[in-house]
Amino acid sequence: MTKLSVNINKIATLRNSRGGDVPNVLQFAKDVQRFGAEGVTIHPRPDERHIRYQDARDLKSGVYTEYNIEGNPIDSFVDLVLNVKPTQVTLVPDAVDAITSNAGWDTIKHKDFLVDVIKEFKQNGIRTSIFVDPVLEQIEGAKATGTDRIELYTEAFAHQYSLGNEGGIMPYVKSAELANNLELGINAGHDLSLDNIAFFKNNIPALLEVSIGHALVAESLYLGVENVIQMYLSKLKVQS
Repeated sequence: MTKLSVNINKIATLRNSRGGDVPNVLQFAKDVQRFGAEGVTIHPRPDERHIRYQDARDLKSGVYTEYNIEGNPIDSFVDLVLNVKPTQVTLVPDAVDAITSNAGWDTIKHKDFLVDVIKEFKQNGIRTSIFVDPVLEQIEGAKATGTDRIELYTEAFAHQYSLGNEGGIMPYVKSAELANNLELGINAGHDLSLDNIAFFKNNIPALLEVSIGHALVAESLYLGVENVIQMYLSKLKVQS
């Protein structure tokens, strides 16, 4: 089974656009789980333009499935994660001014840094994942850091698939096969949607989790949140 983790950053963006507490981030997290989501993902950034650090703390009491916190492991982020102790931390090398994540780690160049950060998280009982591009050398580099899982950065696949190029899945298939051989768990995320999720899932061996936010929220504007979550769960069960 591939688990669906719902990234709720966009809900916080909507709330922050007017101030106040509507929509309520904690209630939305509770609702998506009630509708069937098997995890909740947040990605707090230093400027707190969507999810705030306090949200991360508040959500701890309301996430009873898997709680995944993504982010660049700067000191304040590391302190937050160690305080909250989510199920999983996903390390993402995004710049402070990045609109959204746009590249995976260079796991070879940053090996020593990642080893130290991952060791600290794992000593505190937090599962670790590294955001990586579908490049075999980077998968091997991820293994050397001691991480539990990798998260495949899927924007390139989504773009190629939208152009009708199903062959764009091949770097991900090869990366997944290598990760499985190295006994690394496989997550995936970024630009996955109802249009492409079944194809991606059916071609990636042993895909454990997908994290979906922007597309799911956008689709929910037309189809409804509960309905969209059920549609994702159905597609994640489809076999090729």
